[in-house]
Amino acid sequence: MKVYIKDQDIAWEELGGGLSRKILAFDANLMMVKVAFEKGGVGTLHSHYHTQMSYVESGSFEIEIGEEKQVLNQGDVYHIPPHLVHGAVCLEKGVLVDVFTPMREDFVK
Repeated sequence: MKVYIKDQDIAWEELGGGLSRKILAFDANLMMVKVAFEKGGVGTLHSHYHTQMSYVESGSFEIEIGEEKQVLNQGDVYHIPPHLVHGAVCLEKGVLVDVFTPMREDFVK
């Protein structure tokens, strides 16, 4: 893995539904990913065995974790324990920066 990574050197991967992703860096234990959302884009409800923390780099999102929904804006952070159902709806075009442990092997296959 590189020690220094420049955002401009990584291409966006189109995911469909108004979402794009950049895998910034990872090793077996940790992964950082940027996800860009168009207004109205939806990160569908799902769960995984990874611990996740996410930072709202820009925009506004309705985040659902378990049974709770909250609107989060630029600079806010949320934590998702393993196996908890979660998702996001983009209220204002923006970017989330997700960190996973361990890394998401399904993202690099």
